[in-house]
Amino acid sequence: MGSMSRRNESGIMRAMKRELMDILACPVCKGELELTVEEENEQEVVSGSLYCQKCDVHYPIKDTIPNLLPPKLR
Repeated sequence: MGSMSRRNESGIMRAMKRELMDILACPVCKGELELTVEEENEQEVVSGSLYCQKCDVHYPIKDTIPNLLPPKLR
């Protein structure tokens, strides 16, 4: 793999890229997520959050990894 993507030990993509916004949805209601970027580099979002307006829930992005676990499971 090149520097454009990172995979964890199980081979799952773990980098938050703007292109993923077309396919990401709220894990609770499947609603649209809004991206807020605090820091990014030329390849990925380093920190920020994803927000579901329907559920009024923020999903944090830390070290390029979006945490899409429902709030009760975090």
